[in-house]
Amino acid sequence: MVELHSAGKYFNLIALSMLPDLEIYGGISYLNELNAFCDLEKFDEVEELILDAWKEQQTKMILTKATFEKWESARVIDELEKIENLKLKNGTTISEGLAAIYEAPWEEKEDTTGITTGIQALDDITGGFQEGEVTILAARPSMGKTDVMLHFAKETGWAGYLPILFSLEMPEKLIISRLVASTGNINRVKMRNPYKFLKPKQKEKWTTIIANLDETNMIIFDESGQTIPEMRAQIRKLMYEYPDRKPVVFIDYLTLIRPINPYFGNTHQQVSEISQGLKKMAKDFHIPVICLAQLNRSVETRSNKRPLMSDIRESGSIEQDADVIIFLYREKYYDREITDNSLELIIAKNRNGPVGTVIVKYNEHTGKIESR
Repeated sequence: MVELHSAGKYFNLIALSMLPDLEIYGGISYLNELNAFCDLEKFDEVEELILDAWKEQQTKMILTKATFEKWESARVIDELEKIENLKLKNGTTISEGLAAIYEAPWEEKEDTTGITTGIQALDDITGGFQEGEVTILAARPSMGKTDVMLHFAKETGWAGYLPILFSLEMPEKLIISRLVASTGNINRVKMRNPYKFLKPKQKEKWTTIIANLDETNMIIFDESGQTIPEMRAQIRKLMYEYPDRKPVVFIDYLTLIRPINPYFGNTHQQVSEISQGLKKMAKDFHIPVICLAQLNRSVETRSNKRPLMSDIRESGSIEQDADVIIFLYREKYYDREITDNSLELIIAKNRNGPVGTVIVKYNEHTGKIESR
């Protein structure tokens, strides 16, 4: 049968029964046994059983090797995930793909096709956060990256999704403090000692602010030096715990993610591994991933300090893997005499839509973001 198949020849039970050397292989009775065993209806089930058995075997081999070679936990998790994510996939025919959009001209859809950012003008350009896409939010320090990210996280939570925040730099207590300040429009200085600094009216609103934030169901991980596999493990666990809420992942920030391989100081390779890992995370889990990134100092040497794509540290791989890249820019940061509190969200890359600039109001003292 293998020889006939390799030669491109068609074969069935009748064709095989006419082979001259059939008796060597057991004769017609053996062919009847093979034919009786074959069950095409259960082929997919058998295929899955074989794959599961192979996964179990590979898992044991990896754990044995990891113990013998003393692997780091991040590498063990990564290797096990590669096995777990292997699936028997069938391609999509053009007919199936066309059938999925056949009724599109007659089906009314919302303008925001993805998950809202909480800023309508931004949703109009990007369609909101999309499943399987990576959004990079990049800026120089003190431009408001974390505040914008927290605004996005709150809005996705209030919209019924599950915001998962990996804060690799800022501790959880400070994140909570910022969330309360921006939601209640409270000066962050007062959050150092609410009992002492808050006015009576602000204290009256305190319980309402706390209750509103609690409704976001936000999950915060503030352990530093986390790896992509460690994040994936947490996301998978939460997907089981919250089956009715689709996760939206926020990471602060990219270069603080610990690579699996050291690369001996080669930052380009490190960033490339992390960038590809973020994209794979978004695609594998069918979720949006929003990650903050720092811009290099070359911005400060130009007269026009609005960021460019080349200002992203190790920009090549990030520019390639990201679906959306948003730069933040505040003129007031460079000219303190300006009273305008505008914050520009510059959509420099939008793989599946237009680019442009959205301007919002930003209170640098409270962290509150508002549409203009």
